[in-house]
Amino acid sequence: MRDPARSLAAFLAAGTMLAGVSALAQETARGTVFEDLNADGVRDDGEPGIADVRVSNGRDVVLTDADGRYELAADGETIIFITKPSGYATPVNAQMLPQFYYIHDPDGSPLNLRYPGLEPTGPLPEAIDFPLRRQNEPARFEAILFADTQPQTAEEVDYIRDDVVAELIGTDASFGMTLGDIMFDDLSLLPRYNSVIAQIGIPWYNVPGNHELNFLAAGDEQSLETFKRIFGPTYYSFEYADAYFVVFDNVNYFGEDVGREEPTHRGNGLYEGRISEAQLEWLRNDLQYVPQDKVVFLTMHIPLEWTLDPERASVNTVNREELFTLLEGYEHVYAFAGHTHTTEHSYFDADDGFNAPAPLHHHIIATVSGAWWSGPIDDRGIPVSVQRDGTPNGYHVLEVDGSDVAVRYKAAGMPEDYQMRIMLDVAYHGYRIEGLRDFRPGELLDGRLTLDEVPATDLVVNFFAAGPNSIVEYVIGDGPPVRMENVRTFDPYANELFLRNEDTRKPWVWRDNEPFDSTHIYKADLPDTLEPGFYTVTVRATDEYGRTHHGHRVLEIVGNGAPAMTSDDTVQFVN
Repeated sequence: MRDPARSLAAFLAAGTMLAGVSALAQETARGTVFEDLNADGVRDDGEPGIADVRVSNGRDVVLTDADGRYELAADGETIIFITKPSGYATPVNAQMLPQFYYIHDPDGSPLNLRYPGLEPTGPLPEAIDFPLRRQNEPARFEAILFADTQPQTAEEVDYIRDDVVAELIGTDASFGMTLGDIMFDDLSLLPRYNSVIAQIGIPWYNVPGNHELNFLAAGDEQSLETFKRIFGPTYYSFEYADAYFVVFDNVNYFGEDVGREEPTHRGNGLYEGRISEAQLEWLRNDLQYVPQDKVVFLTMHIPLEWTLDPERASVNTVNREELFTLLEGYEHVYAFAGHTHTTEHSYFDADDGFNAPAPLHHHIIATVSGAWWSGPIDDRGIPVSVQRDGTPNGYHVLEVDGSDVAVRYKAAGMPEDYQMRIMLDVAYHGYRIEGLRDFRPGELLDGRLTLDEVPATDLVVNFFAAGPNSIVEYVIGDGPPVRMENVRTFDPYANELFLRNEDTRKPWVWRDNEPFDSTHIYKADLPDTLEPGFYTVTVRATDEYGRTHHGHRVLEIVGNGAPAMTSDDTVQFVN
């Protein structure tokens, strides 16, 4: 069956290309990439050019010559940008946003956009120079990965500030990145948001998402005018130490109300996950300078594939195989995405069109906003906002050491070692939710069971960072380890949380008023032979990177009613 979204996208793309070809006026951008010895942003006498730096116009990629000079075509609206080379830093502005680009847009953005885009830049400057400064970039470094911070109101910017930014101040990470849905449509919040993120104190890169779109745009070509004004190019690359990072714009917007049966109050049309032809051509040209043994990180908003709904175009990248073709032979490829407000690992190999010595490791990361800042307010004044798959809202830390890569998950406001939720789910609690009124809040996390509940109880673990290669097992006391089964089902804790607090749940957290499945739930039946007494339950979980995590629960089994007095019992009186 033909995908109408793909057909529509092809039609719109063809129209845009034909219109653009007739309007182009060939110009040439020239300039120098230089070492800014006094950090004033201007090339002074004695400041040398830097050779072999990649410079692009969004399609072509050239290397600077021995004196740091370059030339590139600049036709109509063009963003000239560099790929930051290893061992150098680009300037940042007051909001810690890297300045590695120049926007040439003689006519500026359309005037019908709700949020301001680009002002007309006028003629192309005689020289577009890029300053760089040397910096130490050890092979071992860390980077902070956010996804879907997504504040819908000014108060939700407060939550970002107090929930994640405050705890990251003083981080040793080299830089950070937000994987799209920086905002929730109201782009007027961007300046304050950027100032909040800047308090972390490290350079911060940004990936466009579907909630940064200018909805009133006629199509994809001018759908990110506000994003460009604030952040620069919508796709680009940079190097840090031995790693190569690629940022994609894979939200292909069809235009205001295009594809909808009825207009929306926001005027937003439909979109799909797609990497444009221009980006693929640019990447092909950029990769010719990237050795195949280099570690490659692909960053995007919409996942390459979401296994919980792999056919829907708006949550999957429909032309990912074209990307895979370009990366053929690369030995270390990782991809990070957000968008779904779930956490998931998957792997692509030759069966999926990715031909390389090792599979492409794809990671949909936890979101800062969790369930879009839903849920009851905690004692800090911040919504609980557990994701719909049961993962607490939070972020990830990318750990790189040469070609060795690992990612650790950090739940916002929780200890570093909080990596799982251990629950004791009595069957008539978890499977018959209409009886929820007869269970007190928090009972899933209570280790006290009556003897007659034991046969009806599952040990349930949500191992937040788990993937297909993860192993979860439990031990009771000094007993043998028992392997737990990975099952696709909803997290009973998240389910109960939003059932009890429906007035605080944003309606799209669930689809059709049903909870979402999770890919990282593990279950095991408690042994029916447990007798009354106390037991230590230890859960040992091995993640995708071979690291072991532990969690514990104290299990108390009590008799069914008051215990009978035996002849051995001693009666005493206590005054």
